[in-house]
Amino acid sequence: MRKMKSMNRFRIDVSYDGTAYAGWQVQPNVTTVQHLLEKAIKKITSEKTKVHGSGRTDQGVHARKQVAHFDLKKAISSVSSFKNGLNAVLPADIRILKVMNVASDFHARRSVSAKEYRYFIWNSNVMPPFLRNYRVRVRKKLDVEAMRIAAGLIAGRHDFTAFSANPGREVENPVRALYDLRVIKRGKEIIIIAKAEGFLYKMVRSIVGFLIRVGDGSVPPAEANSLLSSGKRTAHVPTARPQGLFLWNVWY
Repeated sequence: MRKMKSMNRFRIDVSYDGTAYAGWQVQPNVTTVQHLLEKAIKKITSEKTKVHGSGRTDQGVHARKQVAHFDLKKAISSVSSFKNGLNAVLPADIRILKVMNVASDFHARRSVSAKEYRYFIWNSNVMPPFLRNYRVRVRKKLDVEAMRIAAGLIAGRHDFTAFSANPGREVENPVRALYDLRVIKRGKEIIIIAKAEGFLYKMVRSIVGFLIRVGDGSVPPAEANSLLSSGKRTAHVPTARPQGLFLWNVWY
């Protein structure tokens, strides 16, 4: 029996501006971050490979730090030169921050211990035009203290079905540990930080949509308890727009 040649596994830390892309995952007839990474790797190495990300980001969502892995038949003599080569052929809105050799059992998604997302709101009538792709404007003044009370109720280990969207596939377990959910105000900017062991589909944007409804006075903070206990999504949980969302960090 012919022995299979062992593969070399690599981890890459990637940063990207998601404005121009239909999200992370490869999809037919559209441009995605994963597709461009695979195309760049093939151009540099002449090998076709699949890039596995720590998670999927939607159209218009950004990543300060996404983590991915891929396998190659050939070894890479200099990961620094390889990184520079990839950045030379990738578009300017996608950048490889780091390349590392990793063990064959490392998996960008399955090995994750925690992930952090940050959502940026510009709470003002007028938003600086150069922030339009990276902040979501809310005209009405938001009650940050009410948002913080609601965030405190949402944080913890819960069934987050009410704060997620249908992914089009069966979800085995909707329970997640949301370690940290903070609302920070800096002038006209409001930042929502969410750190968890993992997230359901559109969970962060759903939580943010609810917190905005709390902040504008449409919903009382205590409604968070009712939603979590019911496990049913209602009109009180709109999905916030993607532009303000960043995948901020991934831990292993």
